[in-house]
Amino acid sequence: MPRELILILGGARSGKSAAAEALAGRRSGGAPVLFVATARPSDDEMRARIARHQGERPAHWHTIEAPLHPAEAIRASQATHATPVVLLDCITLLVANHLLDALPDVAGDTLPAADEARAQAIIDAAIADLLAAYRATDATMILVSNEVGMGLVPPYPLGRAYRDLLGRVNARLAAQADAVLLLIAGLPIEITQLAAAWRAAQGGTQTIAESD
Repeated sequence: MPRELILILGGARSGKSAAAEALAGRRSGGAPVLFVATARPSDDEMRARIARHQGERPAHWHTIEAPLHPAEAIRASQATHATPVVLLDCITLLVANHLLDALPDVAGDTLPAADEARAQAIIDAAIADLLAAYRATDATMILVSNEVGMGLVPPYPLGRAYRDLLGRVNARLAAQADAVLLLIAGLPIEITQLAAAWRAAQGGTQTIAESD
């Protein structure tokens, strides 16, 4: 089976992580999967969540913790213990980690445009490096990310910046992916084919421009 870049999107508790792990297991054919975790054990709740997820994964999978530089970790791991599938869970926390590190002192009701631009550049570089790591390997790469732009508008500027940054990252990854799945209530919808059908119906051109 040829390698693929697969993006799995969904809201909180949509079933996206479970779907990603099931897909990784099928694609690996029983071989070990490289699981790349981006969560930081910042409090007791997060530590308990990480431990629960670790216990649910197959024991023969190889897990690496890479909250900021997953591309470097993937290259190093694949160079010594190549696996047919790499599963990164999740892009959501990767973007959050970079944003918080780039803007550690942000407070109040405003976020300077220069600060947001700096965070955007750092995150853009991290995503470019991740895509380069995928292109340099023979493995299928499955990326998990949250769709955070469909709910309430965050009431504070850092939250709004995060929503916008993650939305742009998701769109960038979707444009490069071979398949994009959207999980709703545990049910997967393959939206890449739907988008292709829409473009074909419009004469092969994209008719909806980005408005935000």
